Amino acid sequence: MSDRDRDFAALALRTAIGPMLVLHGHNKVFGAGGLKGTTGWFESLGLRPAAVHARMAAATEMGAGTLITLGVANPLPTAAVVGLMATAAATDHRGKGFFVFKGGWEYTAVVALAATALAGLGNGRWSIERLLGRKQRSGAAMAFGAAALGLAGAGVLLASSYRPSQDETADEIADEVPEAADADPA
Repeated sequence: MSDRDRDFAALALRTAIGPMLVLHGHNKVFGAGGLKGTTGWFESLGLRPAAVHARMAAATEMGAGTLITLGVANPLPTAAVVGLMATAAATDHRGKGFFVFKGGWEYTAVVALAATALAGLGNGRWSIERLLGRKQRSGAAMAFGAAALGLAGAGVLLASSYRPSQDETADEIADEVPEAADADPA
């Protein structure tokens, strides 16, 4: 693959992922339910305190999306995307299977893997970093580093703040083990 081809691939990924994230973050704040609706949703997911997590998620999506779109600070914004998607997969998409049309984790996996690929490609020549003369950060180490940092961040967040209700936990277990939900208790 030539440098020009790699630069085009990086630009394509940046313009696919970055604006999408900005819009998702914007929707959390200014969408139909606004920040209040997002806070209620996060509360129902078991993220405590929900108001803090709603704001953090929106700010991270808008911030990381902007940095990715402009091509700045790779691999940090891609690590943030991996963390966001891992948290979403473990909370909102948990126990719903693979396919996104059934609420599954397909979308979160694709976005996280695309962000990991972008970390490996680097921002490319058509980026603010290149315009400023900064050294290109790319390669497998950047990709693995972004994935590891994002997963570690999600793990810390979930360990410290994810508190689903007991009813939700019981429902998830029943969904994951269908035989248990259908078993005759007698």
